[in-house]
Amino acid sequence: MKASQEFLPLKIAVLTVSDTRNRDTDTSGKYLCEALQDAGHLFADRLLVKDDIYQIRAMVSAWIADPEVQVILVTGGTGFTARDSTPEALVPLFDKTMDGFGELFRQLSYDDIGTSTIQSRAIAGLANSTAIFCLPGSTGACKLAWDEILKKQLDSRQGPCNLAGLLFTK
Repeated sequence: MKASQEFLPLKIAVLTVSDTRNRDTDTSGKYLCEALQDAGHLFADRLLVKDDIYQIRAMVSAWIADPEVQVILVTGGTGFTARDSTPEALVPLFDKTMDGFGELFRQLSYDDIGTSTIQSRAIAGLANSTAIFCLPGSTGACKLAWDEILKKQLDSRQGPCNLAGLLFTK
């Protein structure tokens, strides 16, 4: 959608996927909540779940069905270990995939972590007019994704196009 002259705040939920973190030690989820509010967006909810396909899918499905939630940021579970299951949980929910997000994230991440970026399975998609972004669990990766991609694409004033305008159709 073309850039708007005014900022349109989006309502954003944050989900942390982790077997080891809790609300106090979840620096990535905390960062994303603060960053989205600092950018002028509205905080919808923040939850933590174990790295379990069905728990992840249940939480995200509830937000997809909620007409108030326009964006879901998921941090964690995107690596290449046996326990990492965020992509497997969420790809079946997508109506459309946003392949460019993962590609761009890995390109930007290469400057920080070199070839280890091939193990990142950062993905994004659209489900029921809700944008879903799956980020690695590290706070540095969340900062990179927010600062270099999400902050800009979720800003209705970003040109020549942005995602914000598409999300107001929900």
